[in-house]
Amino acid sequence: MYAVVKTGGKQHKVIVGETVSVELLDAEAGSVVTLPVLLVNDGEKLITGEDAAAATVTAEVLGHGKADKVIVFKFKKRKGYKRTRGHRQNLTLVKVTDIALAGAKKAPKAKAVEVAAAEVVVEKNPAVKKADAVVAEKKPAAKKPAAKKTDGEVAVKKPAAKKPAAKKTTKPAESAE
Repeated sequence: MYAVVKTGGKQHKVIVGETVSVELLDAEAGSVVTLPVLLVNDGEKLITGEDAAAATVTAEVLGHGKADKVIVFKFKKRKGYKRTRGHRQNLTLVKVTDIALAGAKKAPKAKAVEVAAAEVVVEKNPAVKKADAVVAEKKPAAKKPAAKKTDGEVAVKKPAAKKPAAKKTTKPAESAE
Protein backbone atom coordinates (compact mmCIF):
# COMPACT_ATOMS: atom_id res chain seq x y z
CA MET A 1 0.00 0.00 0.00
CA TYR A 2 1.25 3.47 -0.85
CA ALA A 3 -0.09 7.01 -0.77
CA VAL A 4 0.73 10.30 -2.48
CA VAL A 5 0.87 13.23 -0.06
CA LYS A 6 1.26 16.93 -0.72
CA THR A 7 3.40 19.07 1.54
CA GLY A 8 5.48 22.17 0.88
CA GLY A 9 4.05 22.53 -2.63
CA LYS A 10 5.47 19.14 -3.64
CA GLN A 11 4.00 15.66 -3.93
CA HIS A 12 5.69 12.62 -2.38
CA LYS A 13 4.93 8.92 -2.84
CA VAL A 14 5.18 7.34 0.62
CA ILE A 15 5.08 3.80 1.99
CA VAL A 16 4.69 2.75 5.65
CA GLY A 17 8.11 2.66 7.34
CA GLU A 18 9.76 4.90 4.72
CA THR A 19 11.79 7.99 5.67
CA VAL A 20 11.11 11.09 3.54
CA SER A 21 12.65 14.57 3.42
CA VAL A 22 9.96 17.24 3.05
CA GLU A 23 10.06 21.03 3.18
CA LEU A 24 10.35 22.51 6.66
CA LEU A 25 7.38 21.68 8.91
CA ASP A 26 6.51 23.62 12.05
CA ALA A 27 6.81 20.62 14.37
CA GLU A 28 9.37 19.55 16.95
CA ALA A 29 11.48 16.41 16.64
CA GLY A 30 9.61 13.39 18.05
CA SER A 31 6.15 14.83 17.40
CA VAL A 32 3.55 13.18 15.15
CA VAL A 33 2.14 15.02 12.11
CA THR A 34 -0.71 14.24 9.71
CA LEU A 35 -0.03 14.87 6.02
CA PRO A 36 -2.75 15.74 3.43
CA VAL A 37 -3.48 12.82 1.07
CA LEU A 38 -4.08 13.12 -2.68
CA LEU A 39 -4.15 9.45 -3.69
CA VAL A 40 -4.08 6.02 -2.03
CA ASN A 41 -3.38 2.64 -3.65
CA ASP A 42 -4.38 -0.24 -1.37
CA GLY A 43 -3.13 -2.95 -3.73
CA GLU A 44 -6.50 -3.63 -5.35
CA LYS A 45 -7.84 -0.23 -6.34
CA LEU A 46 -6.77 3.38 -6.67
CA ILE A 47 -8.60 5.83 -4.39
CA THR A 48 -8.65 9.52 -5.36
CA GLY A 49 -10.66 12.69 -4.78
CA GLU A 50 -12.81 13.13 -1.68
CA ASP A 51 -12.36 9.48 -0.69
CA ALA A 52 -8.58 9.90 -0.60
CA ALA A 53 -8.91 13.18 1.32
CA ALA A 54 -10.70 11.19 4.05
CA ALA A 55 -7.65 8.90 4.35
CA THR A 56 -4.83 9.90 6.69
CA VAL A 57 -1.06 9.52 6.60
CA THR A 58 0.62 9.92 9.96
CA ALA A 59 4.34 10.46 10.26
CA GLU A 60 6.84 10.99 13.05
CA VAL A 61 9.23 13.94 12.80
CA LEU A 62 12.80 12.66 13.13
CA GLY A 63 14.59 16.00 12.86
CA HIS A 64 15.35 19.11 10.85
CA GLY A 65 18.26 19.89 8.56
CA LYS A 66 19.35 21.48 5.31
CA ALA A 67 19.69 20.11 1.79
CA ASP A 68 22.90 20.18 -0.24
CA LYS A 69 24.02 23.59 -1.45
CA VAL A 70 22.77 24.68 -4.85
CA ILE A 71 24.97 27.21 -6.65
CA VAL A 72 23.16 30.02 -8.48
CA PHE A 73 25.51 31.69 -10.99
CA LYS A 74 24.37 34.72 -12.98
CA PHE A 75 26.42 35.82 -15.97
CA LYS A 76 25.98 38.28 -18.82
CA LYS A 77 28.50 37.95 -21.58
CA ARG A 78 30.57 40.95 -22.65
CA LYS A 79 29.20 43.07 -19.77
CA GLY A 80 31.55 42.09 -16.94
CA TYR A 81 28.57 40.89 -14.85
CA LYS A 82 29.05 37.80 -12.67
CA ARG A 83 27.23 36.93 -9.44
CA THR A 84 27.56 33.71 -7.45
CA ARG A 85 25.04 32.84 -4.76
CA GLY A 86 24.35 29.65 -2.85
CA HIS A 87 21.13 28.25 -1.41
CA ARG A 88 20.42 25.47 1.10
CA GLN A 89 16.76 24.50 1.50
CA ASN A 90 15.49 23.82 5.03
CA LEU A 91 14.11 20.28 5.32
CA THR A 92 12.28 18.10 7.83
CA LEU A 93 12.99 14.37 7.98
CA VAL A 94 9.81 12.35 8.66
CA LYS A 95 9.16 8.61 9.00
CA VAL A 96 5.75 7.40 7.78
CA THR A 97 4.13 5.32 10.53
CA ASP A 98 0.62 4.66 9.21
CA ILE A 99 -1.67 4.99 6.17
CA ALA A 100 -5.34 4.71 7.22
CA LEU A 101 -8.30 4.42 4.83
CA ALA A 102 -10.92 5.87 7.18
CA GLY A 103 -14.19 6.54 5.37
CA ALA A 104 -13.11 5.22 1.96
CA LYS A 105 -16.15 4.30 -0.13
CA LYS A 106 -16.99 3.32 -3.70
CA ALA A 107 -17.07 5.88 -6.50
CA PRO A 108 -20.57 7.19 -7.30
CA LYS A 109 -22.20 6.33 -10.65
CA ALA A 110 -21.95 9.91 -11.91
CA LYS A 111 -18.17 9.61 -12.08
CA ALA A 112 -18.48 6.34 -14.01
CA VAL A 113 -20.66 8.11 -16.60
CA GLU A 114 -18.02 10.80 -17.11
CA VAL A 115 -15.35 8.16 -17.66
CA ALA A 116 -17.59 6.28 -20.12
CA ALA A 117 -18.15 9.52 -22.10
CA ALA A 118 -14.41 10.11 -22.13
CA GLU A 119 -13.78 6.61 -23.47
CA VAL A 120 -16.03 7.37 -26.44
CA VAL A 121 -13.90 10.42 -27.24
CA VAL A 122 -10.74 8.36 -26.89
CA GLU A 123 -12.07 5.70 -29.29
CA LYS A 124 -12.62 8.33 -31.97
CA ASN A 125 -9.12 9.74 -31.55
CA PRO A 126 -6.68 7.27 -29.92
CA ALA A 127 -3.99 9.96 -29.63
CA VAL A 128 -6.05 11.73 -26.92
CA LYS A 129 -5.53 10.40 -23.41
CA LYS A 130 -8.50 9.59 -21.17
CA ALA A 131 -7.62 12.29 -18.62
CA ASP A 132 -7.32 14.90 -21.38
CA ALA A 133 -10.71 13.87 -22.76
CA VAL A 134 -12.41 14.30 -19.37
CA VAL A 135 -10.86 17.76 -18.96
CA ALA A 136 -11.86 18.68 -22.51
CA GLU A 137 -15.50 17.81 -21.78
CA LYS A 138 -15.66 19.81 -18.56
CA LYS A 139 -14.12 23.04 -19.83
CA PRO A 140 -14.87 24.47 -23.27
CA ALA A 141 -11.93 26.03 -25.06
CA ALA A 142 -11.59 29.75 -24.41
CA LYS A 143 -9.83 32.32 -26.56
CA LYS A 144 -6.57 33.65 -25.23
CA PRO A 145 -6.51 37.39 -24.55
CA ALA A 146 -4.00 39.47 -26.44
CA ALA A 147 -0.67 39.91 -24.68
CA LYS A 148 -0.56 43.07 -22.61
CA LYS A 149 2.48 45.28 -22.46
CA THR A 150 4.06 45.98 -19.10
CA ASP A 151 5.41 49.33 -17.98
CA GLY A 152 8.93 48.49 -19.15
CA GLU A 153 7.93 47.65 -22.72
CA VAL A 154 7.58 50.37 -25.33
CA ALA A 155 5.65 49.88 -28.56
CA VAL A 156 7.93 50.64 -31.48
CA LYS A 157 6.46 51.12 -34.95
CA LYS A 158 8.64 50.33 -37.90
CA PRO A 159 8.66 53.05 -40.56
CA ALA A 160 7.08 52.14 -43.87
CA ALA A 161 9.53 50.70 -46.37
CA LYS A 162 10.73 53.32 -48.85
CA LYS A 163 10.79 52.58 -52.54
CA PRO A 164 14.18 52.95 -54.18
CA ALA A 165 14.68 56.09 -56.25
CA ALA A 166 14.53 55.79 -60.04
CA LYS A 167 17.92 55.24 -61.59
CA LYS A 168 19.39 58.08 -63.60
CA THR A 169 21.10 57.13 -66.76
CA THR A 170 23.72 59.28 -68.38
CA LYS A 171 24.61 58.99 -72.02
CA PRO A 172 28.22 59.40 -73.03
CA ALA A 173 28.90 62.66 -74.90
CA GLU A 174 29.03 62.20 -78.63
CA SER A 175 32.27 63.14 -80.25
CA ALA A 176 32.29 65.98 -82.82
CA GLU A 177 34.11 64.14 -85.61
